[in-house]
Amino acid sequence: MGVHTVNRLAAIQGSLSARICGLALVLAALLTAHAADDSNRIQPWSKNPRYWQYRGQPVLLLGGSKDDNLFQIPDLREHLDEIRAAGGNYIRNTMSDRNDKGFEVYPFFQRPDGKFDLERWNEEYWRRFENLLRWTAGREIIVQIEVWDRFDYSTKNWEPHPYNPKNNVNYTYEQSGFAEHYPEHPGQNRQPFFLTTPGQRHNTVVLKYQQRFVEKMLAHSLKYDHVLYCMDNETSAEEAWGAYWAAFIRERASQAGRKVCLTEMWDAWDLKADEHKRTFDHPERYDFCDVSQNNQKRGQEHWDNFQWVRARIAAHPRPLNTVKTYGADGGRFGNNRDGLERFWRHVIGGAASARFHRPDSGLGLSAPAVASLRAARKLESLIKLWEVEPANQLLRNREPNEAYLAAKPGRAYALYFTHGGSVGLDLTDAKGPFEVRWIDIATGEWAGRETVEGGAVVTLTAPAEGHWVAAMVGS
Repeated sequence: MGVHTVNRLAAIQGSLSARICGLALVLAALLTAHAADDSNRIQPWSKNPRYWQYRGQPVLLLGGSKDDNLFQIPDLREHLDEIRAAGGNYIRNTMSDRNDKGFEVYPFFQRPDGKFDLERWNEEYWRRFENLLRWTAGREIIVQIEVWDRFDYSTKNWEPHPYNPKNNVNYTYEQSGFAEHYPEHPGQNRQPFFLTTPGQRHNTVVLKYQQRFVEKMLAHSLKYDHVLYCMDNETSAEEAWGAYWAAFIRERASQAGRKVCLTEMWDAWDLKADEHKRTFDHPERYDFCDVSQNNQKRGQEHWDNFQWVRARIAAHPRPLNTVKTYGADGGRFGNNRDGLERFWRHVIGGAASARFHRPDSGLGLSAPAVASLRAARKLESLIKLWEVEPANQLLRNREPNEAYLAAKPGRAYALYFTHGGSVGLDLTDAKGPFEVRWIDIATGEWAGRETVEGGAVVTLTAPAEGHWVAAMVGS
């Protein structure tokens, strides 16, 4: 028997052993968990699947946080309390391990000689992850996981990474097909880490460790009912990559007697780009769509593109999540005004979730972000966003990007002004009177009330310049 055949048989045997061990991890975790009522888990709301339900009740997901791989931060518990106190119930958590700030750790065991062993775990990494899941569950904060982050495996982050062959004892450059350096931006998709699946290059040497990592993640996360799964962070990978991991996670969950909700996040800033159709047009694969990259757009185009998506998926409506809202003074993707406008256009426009991206690319949990979260919860106290629809067609004398409306005509109207202004609202077919409650988005506080009559076009004028939202409800 040749050396190649022996090596091949050994690789197959090792892969099978890893697969069995990984599945055992998932099943063992589920055996120790409490029996789960499927109606309690986070899932599209049965009465309006454009929104989420959790523990049987509809829920609007809002949030902001100071980091992306939130489970790694040293003051996690305190930060979750801050998020909850501000009205947040939604976080993003990349499974990322790159050492950006000095406190992050890798998931794999590091030997005394400095090499990593991909067959063994760094329990500190997984302890942090378990804490995140446990502490968010207790606070009813929904976690949207991103399994893979392309930035971990390119440029300077690749050099010390455990998957880089020079840093582990499990394979060589020749065996793995990796190069020592990947200096290009990961958007060019030249890193074969994202080409390992059977529908691509079927790189079994690396794939078995990727599978093992995901199974370990699921051994923790499948015990909980408040977790959503996104395959990647703004990926430019082939469609087969995300499709493989979506099927893999769904299969493992099914084997453990659980149901999960999955999506993929594409890189294109234009939601009409073909790669986004890989989620929009595949409800059998992806239970919701993350359209965060729309937050690279501004003004009326930002609203219009989001409404285009709502129309495209109308035959199979699903939640549209925006887990990353860009825009903060000093950042690269717009200023504070851009961040606030994008957040509110999505909230009024029918998004199932809206979260401020971490600084300095977003407002995080800064004072303006906290004020917006509190303002949104005040609006929700009077108008349930899942009971209204985008309704700009009812506005009169509106300038582009001046104001945006969601309504249940004759019952409730939520009107957002981007920078003060005055518009007409067509109440011709609506009986009054209606009470108007103004909310100052800059402070998150109530700011006056008035009464308007139905049966005509009425004029509504914001109390001042700046961001304002009005909740108008029939008495």
